[in-house]
Order: sequence, then structure tokens, then C-alpha cells
Amino acid sequence: MLQEDSDLSLIIAHIVQKLKGSNLYSQLERQAWACLQRPEIKLESLKEDIKEFFKISGWEKKLQNAVYSELNVFPLPTHPAAPPEHLKEPLVYMRKAQGSWEKRILKSLNSMCTELSIPLARKRPVGEQKELLNKWNEMGTDEPDLSLFRPVYAPKDFLEVLINLRNPNYENGDSVSFRSHLGLIQLPLKVKDIPELKEFFVELGLNTGQLGIDDSTQVPPELFENEHVRIGQKVLAEQDSAAAQQYVRQGSPTALRAELWTLILNISSQPEDILYYEQLKTNVIQHDLLVDNLIYKDVKLTASNDDYYFVFEDYLYQVLLCFSRDTSVLAHFAYNSASPPKSYIRGKLGLEEYAVFYPPNGVIPFHGFSMYVAPLCFLYHEPSKLYQIFREMYVRFFFRLHSISSHPSGIVSLCLLFETLLQTYLPQLFYHLREIGAQPLRISFKWMVRAFSGYLATDQLLLLWDRILGYNSLEILAVLAAAVFAFRAVNLMEVTSLAAAEAVLADLSTLKVMPLLQIFLFATVT
Repeated sequence: MLQEDSDLSLIIAHIVQKLKGSNLYSQLERQAWACLQRPEIKLESLKEDIKEFFKISGWEKKLQNAVYSELNVFPLPTHPAAPPEHLKEPLVYMRKAQGSWEKRILKSLNSMCTELSIPLARKRPVGEQKELLNKWNEMGTDEPDLSLFRPVYAPKDFLEVLINLRNPNYENGDSVSFRSHLGLIQLPLKVKDIPELKEFFVELGLNTGQLGIDDSTQVPPELFENEHVRIGQKVLAEQDSAAAQQYVRQGSPTALRAELWTLILNISSQPEDILYYEQLKTNVIQHDLLVDNLIYKDVKLTASNDDYYFVFEDYLYQVLLCFSRDTSVLAHFAYNSASPPKSYIRGKLGLEEYAVFYPPNGVIPFHGFSMYVAPLCFLYHEPSKLYQIFREMYVRFFFRLHSISSHPSGIVSLCLLFETLLQTYLPQLFYHLREIGAQPLRISFKWMVRAFSGYLATDQLLLLWDRILGYNSLEILAVLAAAVFAFRAVNLMEVTSLAAAEAVLADLSTLKVMPLLQIFLFATVT
């Protein structure tokens, strides 16, 4: 009981500290001062009267949403005496592996810098600044020579690192169940089994209405869809983040999705948010970074060649270039196992007072990074709003897909969950693919790292991301990856090589996400 009280006190103290530095805090303070002038506010009942005023005026709801948003992001409390790195990642060998991986990335970036004789950052000449400003909304028409630039790393490079991860305490293989895992990820992490997944994703059950199933042309809309839309409108009218998060577990109607996601992520487009975006844009105009070329290259290699997303090329440049300059993103490294890279002013190497984070947001883009933004362009057409949504999605979810950690939504746990589901519930298929040298994870890894962006049809992808937001978890990515293998199991049992298996699973654009998930979790697997 004392431990619970202590944990609660820690959480409250953290949230109060975070909110004190927010714009909402100053707004609440101003409103409290303003309401003191009102005749109904009495000195003898001052506290209760101000509370009542906040409730009636809607500020209480905004405060609740801010607290709920922090609770969704804030990691579970650790012992007060635990060092900060335990908040980032409790397992030492994971922290070491992440550190080694970061050194490899920086080595790749620095070697590119040296080979091409390009500085990490430079101030643009005035003429170049004007030119970039004039073509800000049509950067996609620009064709810079990017042939010498290469992505710092691709998902397959990252997979090789994860495959070689080992817990030094298990070198002798003292755990029987651990030894019997035949997949590529050989780590003793706890992942959910099917009964636990059924309990966690209970709203996906066969007896619950789902957008993505019950809104099909064969089902009359009055049976589910009309009522679901009506409830969604009520949730938006109430402006309740927790209710919105619960609501999207059954899927979000297309017309309401943008507003619902904004509410869940607690994004408010205040004038100061738009001004902040404009400041980031000014930083892009004034300074050229080496990572800008990596962003250009990635967009050209991925989104520009995608039938769904090529039209959003300009938006992608705008959002990603601004994102690279956003120092507020650095705050998420408090609970991210990764650490932001440092660069030093020339001639001052090793002197901390001359160190700066590079890029300013601490995130080096990799091959496919732009696909985290692309689907959001369907929902948000105003650049500053699109930017805020992407930034919040990244610091809540996407960073976990390219950093080494033991978190249940981290990519290592997702890989292990995927392999465990296949080995446990589709053992013949798993063993067959393993025997022919087509380990399933080598095929599914790229889907999970990108959260299936660029692989599923956009309407299906947004239904999947509804559930990521609804459950505040990425575990559904591993479940869907296993469900895809189950769906194509008959064809996969006939293949004799990795290339043939990849061909069977090359096109996921015709798949319907929700039926696959429901059947895998609640119908076929026992």
C-alpha cells in the first residue's frame, strides 16, 4: 500500500512539473485571476467557486485531457533511487546494444560527410534562402543530385543487430522454454500469449461491432455504422480524450478520424503552435543540414514512388525538415533507450561546453522514415497541424520501432511476439519456412518497422492506426504480421525458398485488416 502511494506521488509530481512548463498552465492561471472579478466568486468558498468556474467554462476538461495525455506517455514509476538510465531502459545489455548501434550509425554518417566533403551544417547564402522560401510549397519539383547520398541504414541492417542480441545471463541456455524458441530473436523477454492478447484486445472480439467489418456494403448501416457515428459525434462534443481513445478501439469513421486523433493526442492548434512551426520553417530556410539530403533521398526512394502517397511529396519535405530542427523532440529521450547524437564545434572535440545535438531533434532518419508521415497527409492538410500530429505520434509510438529496448511496444518485443505466435499456433508453417531458409521475421520485419505504412491500402492502414491509438500499444503490429502469415499459410506451405515466400507476401494492398485480426485472435487460434 505504501509503495502504491509512493508511486502515485511520483506520477503526480512528474505531471505537475510537466504542466507547469506548459502553455495550458499559464492559460489556467490567467483564467483563475480573471474569474476572481466575477460577483459569484466568494472569498469564504474561493477554492470550490474557482473549481466550479473551471468546470462550467470547459477548462477542467482541458486539464483532464492534458493529465490523461501525460499518463499515456509517462513510463511506469521506478524506484526513487534508480538512476535516470533505468527510466530509459532497465536492462544493461539492451542499453549497451543501443549504444553500439548508435556508434555504427554515427560512423556511417561521419564517413559520408568525409567522403563527400560536406559539412554537417552550414548557413545558407541569402540568395539560396530566398530561393528555398519561394519554392517552399513545391519542393517536390526540385531535383537535387542525390546520387552520392545513401541512407544511413535500412531496416534489414537493423534486423541483423537484433538477431545478434544476447542476454549474457542466458549464455548457457538454462531455460528450457527459452531454448525451444526456434526464431531469430533469442532473448528471454516476456510477451503476451493468445489468451492475454484476447483479454487486452477484448473490443476486437467477434461480438463487438467494428469499423472495417460492420461498415461493409453487405451490412445495413443502421445495424452498426449509423449509431457508431452518432456516438463519435457525441465524444467530440464532450472533448474527452479518454472517451475518444476508448471509442477508436472499434475504429473511427472517416469523417471524424482527424478530429478524434487530435483529441486523443491532445493537440490544440493555438496561435503559438503555428508560430512555433513558422520558427522551425525559418530555421530550415536559414541553415542547411546534411540530414536534409537524407530526408530528400528517403522521400524520393519511398513516398514519391508510392501510388497512394506521391501527391504529398511537398508536405513530407516540409514536415520532416522542420522535425529535424525541433529541439522539443529531445524531451522524449528521457524515456527512449536511445540517446541524441552530439557534434562539436570545429577544433573543440570532446569539450562538452562546445557540444550540440545533431541533428537538433536528436533523430537521424533512416530508409523508410518518411512513411511515418505519409498516411497522416490524408487526414491533415494544414502543415502546422500535420506537423504537430506527426511529432506527437513519433514521441509516443514510432520511436520505439527503431530503438533497441525491452519495452512491450519496442521492436525487439514485437519481433519476439510475432515469432512466438507463429511458432506456438502455426508450428508446421513456422518449421517449414525455417527449414527452407525463409525465417518469417526476415519477411515481416520491414512491415513492423514501418507500422505497415506503404504496405497496406491507406484506408486499412488508418483502421490499424486507430487501434494503435486506442490501445496505446504497438503490439497489434506483431499480431497482424502473424495473421497475414496465417492467411497465406496454404500458399506458404508450398514454397521452397525465401524468394518464393517473399513473392507470396509481396502485395498486402488487398488485405482487410480487421477480419484478419479477428479471425486470427478469436476464431482460428485456441
